[in-house]
Amino acid sequence: MSEAPARRGLFDMPWLLMMATALFWAGNAILGRAVAGQVPPIGLAFWRWVVGAAIILPFAWPHLQADLRSMLRAWKPMLAFSVFGIAVFNTTLYIAAQSTTALNIVMLQSTMPVLIVAASFLLFRERVSVRQALGIAISLAGAVTLVSRGNPAVLAGLDLNRGDVWMLAGIVSYAVYTALLRRRPMVHGLSFVAGTFLTGAAMLLPLYLAETLSGRPVPLTPVAAGAILYVALFASVLAYLCYNRAVALLGANTAGLAVHLVPVFGTILAVLLLGEVPRAFHAAGILLIGGGIWLARRGG
Repeated sequence: MSEAPARRGLFDMPWLLMMATALFWAGNAILGRAVAGQVPPIGLAFWRWVVGAAIILPFAWPHLQADLRSMLRAWKPMLAFSVFGIAVFNTTLYIAAQSTTALNIVMLQSTMPVLIVAASFLLFRERVSVRQALGIAISLAGAVTLVSRGNPAVLAGLDLNRGDVWMLAGIVSYAVYTALLRRRPMVHGLSFVAGTFLTGAAMLLPLYLAETLSGRPVPLTPVAAGAILYVALFASVLAYLCYNRAVALLGANTAGLAVHLVPVFGTILAVLLLGEVPRAFHAAGILLIGGGIWLARRGG
């Protein structure tokens, strides 16, 4: 008598996890740019993690009680995860959004998979196969095609500024976070996310107070409240649960390609919500990204 096939839940489907992560990241980048000048960057980052922790704690609490000792024993890697993945990356993204364009943000983010490969090699001497490297290159070409709208002149006209330096620093930080996830303690995903959110928020507290006392408090407006709620629920709780699980299933080098799906969702939303007419470069970019990720996954 044959055994019944094991049931697969949503958190066992790598493609779905990568697409959900990319969708939430796309919203985060667009929103960060949209509220620049209205919501101060450190305040947005701080309240993102505080509210995100408040959302997830009721679900994580039973697991935290069982996992707390394990996380305390692994305090060094937990601290590193909180620094690179929580405190630094999103804060620098919001600072960058104050003085750079959404185009520059997405273009620079497209380099993240390459930097994840570099971080994995430098930290753990992990090498990529020829098929993985080719998949990453093809996916990158697709992302560039979408972002540049198939026009090389757009790339030549990019004007890098101080905000882009902040963005690049954040991307390097998140690449290190992704590579380090292999050192994550054996605890429940909810415990891990809650622990890093709380620690990251604590790290940002002095910077948040300094920003507030310098005359840039978070305004009590519907725009600020809506922005914080979105980034806390979607770009924090849901995106981090999906991304961390994708890394566990696929490895850092392949899961990091989720960032190349960000312009795909930007394109789809533009067509569905803004009435943009689909063009040949849309199809070419999406096919290149999908094909590159498929190839990289097979080569892992």
